[in-house]
Amino acid sequence: MMISRRNFLAVAGAAAAAAALTACGGSSSTSTASSTAAASSTAASSAAEGGDNKIVKVALTCDTGTIDDESFNQACWTAVSSYMGDDCQYYIPEADASDEVRETKIRQAVNDGADVIVCVGYLYGASLAWAADQYPDVKFIAIDVTQGDIGTDAIPANCYCITFKEEQAGYLAGYAIAKDGKTKLGFLGGMAVPAVIRYGYGFVQGADAAAQELGTNIDINYFYGGQFYGDANITSRMEGWYSNGTQVVFACGGGIYTSAVEAALKNNGYVIGVDVDQNYIGAKGVADGTYAYNPFITSAMKGLTEAVNTALADIDAGEWGDIAGSNGNFGLEDGDYIGLPTDEDSWNFETFTTDEYEAVKEKIKSGEIVVDNNSDDATKPTVSEFTTVNYIQ
Repeated sequence: MMISRRNFLAVAGAAAAAAALTACGGSSSTSTASSTAAASSTAASSAAEGGDNKIVKVALTCDTGTIDDESFNQACWTAVSSYMGDDCQYYIPEADASDEVRETKIRQAVNDGADVIVCVGYLYGASLAWAADQYPDVKFIAIDVTQGDIGTDAIPANCYCITFKEEQAGYLAGYAIAKDGKTKLGFLGGMAVPAVIRYGYGFVQGADAAAQELGTNIDINYFYGGQFYGDANITSRMEGWYSNGTQVVFACGGGIYTSAVEAALKNNGYVIGVDVDQNYIGAKGVADGTYAYNPFITSAMKGLTEAVNTALADIDAGEWGDIAGSNGNFGLEDGDYIGLPTDEDSWNFETFTTDEYEAVKEKIKSGEIVVDNNSDDATKPTVSEFTTVNYIQ
């Protein structure tokens, strides 16, 4: 189980996720949230009076995709809704939204009374530069956003950035699946954004390390779908991979996993989930007769729920000043923010053991293994003669 530095437990599993989706109100990409001037005034006043008051209302401005993507957006919403109860709301920009659209979502959230806004995804960078200046009394928690994304000389004083060392999670997944005996692998990325790229680069490095240890040749198909959802074209491509021998695909990019799962089930293949433990999706599918078997072997996870939960707790505890204007970059060195699920129901490897997993995880934590975190897609990770990577445009 992944636990934050303040021991806030993630709300996991299908039941908790479903409860989170119904706990608070939401605003779709087409609806316009009503402006509530009185609530906005109350929130701003509360934040202005020293900045350490209890949170009034939290808004989640989502990444592209859906609130029930069973991955990135949903994990962050689970944190917000489980922490705040009824005092929260989410806002979803439409696909291919501009910076101005994201600014509008933030403005709606402030008008609806939010004094803390959680912005999900690096695409909010430019909008945060505007919003932090426009609303100095609002606290912004920015997930997968860096100072470079914001574009300012320093992280704004009313903004806290949260990023993760996804390359470590990808490495663990790649190492584990190759040690488990799989030699024909695939990486299906959503959009080639830094976090997704880091997952993929780690995956290649981990698989290559295992291949070297075993003296076994492996092949990896590597492709970005350019979107965070599955569709007929992506499914068709995945069917081609599986039918040509691919055994397992690391589906990394929100709802794009649906195409990998659909193709896997038609070809007796398997999938690696991302961001959260997605095993429950396969288990639910088997239980209701949708799936013939659970295609999820494991998931490369990062502690989205835990990190957001901890940031909200810091604000409530009057410790906003300790994190404001900074970037918390969470990896194994900082605790169990990164890893594979080790619950018995989610451990679907054939031969790879939890002892082997803990051993390689400890090597990353101690620095004995250093995983390349280059998020420049023009640079490919170095691999040995045991590994062939087919980069597909």
